[in-house]
Amino acid sequence: MRVIDSHVHIFPPEVAKLREHVCEMDGYFADLYENPATKLASVEDLIAEMDGSGVALSVICGFGWTNMELCAMHNDYMMDCLRRYPGRLVALAAIQPLAGDAALVEIQRCLSGGMKGVGELMPDGQGFRLSEVARLAPLFEAASDLGFLVMTHCSEPVGHQYPGKGTTRPGDVWQLVQAFPEAKLILAHWGGGYPFYELMPEVHAASSNVYYDSAASSYLYDPSIVTELQRIVGPERLLWGSDYPVLRQGRFLSRLAELPMDERDRFALLGGNAERLLGSV
Repeated sequence: MRVIDSHVHIFPPEVAKLREHVCEMDGYFADLYENPATKLASVEDLIAEMDGSGVALSVICGFGWTNMELCAMHNDYMMDCLRRYPGRLVALAAIQPLAGDAALVEIQRCLSGGMKGVGELMPDGQGFRLSEVARLAPLFEAASDLGFLVMTHCSEPVGHQYPGKGTTRPGDVWQLVQAFPEAKLILAHWGGGYPFYELMPEVHAASSNVYYDSAASSYLYDPSIVTELQRIVGPERLLWGSDYPVLRQGRFLSRLAELPMDERDRFALLGGNAERLLGSV
């Protein structure tokens, strides 16, 4: 089995070195990373984690920066990582959807640099809601034209609060899905509960291009959510994502190994679905 982690985060070394300055530049980054004890992983950290955990490929995600200069700096780093570690990484670009033409130019640049999509969008930090489809149309239309994936942060409307939880709710996702039915959309963190609404026939029918990743699942849900969503959504649209370094890859994989699961479904979750999705872009 070729194990693929569909959701990890790494940052340029200068972000770690200048953490306080970057926090002053971006308030949302400060909310999540102001504490010096909060790990900012480098690509070397990630590759070491992958090698120790048996992960063949990781999807490195951008951060939801509020300005395009920080997005471009992050994208430069990720494109360099792709060149340095061929075959080990896939990258999603950091984009501020509200940046207008600058965002579209950056998407084209990232495509030329070998990236496969956009994300992780962070609506609360970047100043928009997923339901504001007119504001997001240029980004999603460009992504669809290029065959790009789009990953967005989602959050649960109930439960405990934590840094970065935000207010991206299933209702916002529903507006987005209806507006851009052809978009290949990855909803992080199990979509903030959106997949449970796929028990409604009209939601299920409209969501055929929607995928869900398990990022940070251990902090949010009982482990049985995996098999419950395989039952509700089907096994073909679920992706294993650790949210490394929030969760260690090996520890998360050990927890999944304990779950009773059909081996075909386990294969799909741990890499088969991601390989198919990434191969289509």
